[in-house]
Amino acid sequence: MVVGLINANPVIYEKKERRIRQAPETTDENAAEPIDQLEIFDHIRDIKDPEHPYSLEELNVVTEDSIEISDEHSHVRVTFTPTVEHCSMATVIGLCLRVKLMRSLPPRYKVDIRVAPGSHATETAVNKQLNDKERVAAALENPNLLDIVEECLSPTFA
Repeated sequence: MVVGLINANPVIYEKKERRIRQAPETTDENAAEPIDQLEIFDHIRDIKDPEHPYSLEELNVVTEDSIEISDEHSHVRVTFTPTVEHCSMATVIGLCLRVKLMRSLPPRYKVDIRVAPGSHATETAVNKQLNDKERVAAALENPNLLDIVEECLSPTFA
């Protein structure tokens, strides 16, 4: 484990059972398939926490209820809750969520990533940073930060 963890003993929650998604009724492969809350949750639930060997779902950082989606308006909002109010990894977690959704969703979607109100000491600054295109692009040009993001997004086979 990493020395000097901000939250050395986080509460671990049980993972929800994965639900089987139904195949679309239409057979038109060119038809736009609607995206729902469950699909978004399935994309982000297994992202690993940057400090702990647990997923964001296991730490209750993201939940299915923390996702808002408007397929008609091509808009997704994910509100996440850091495990502690002074979490130094909140921007990294938010960046991981944004990158995962950018890679998983059609480009027509606008993605908003937010820290849950009252859950972080610098909530306004974190939200501003996570939703500023130039700051996100600059962060992803940093090879050390990109390595951390890639590690968090890499699949686990447990």
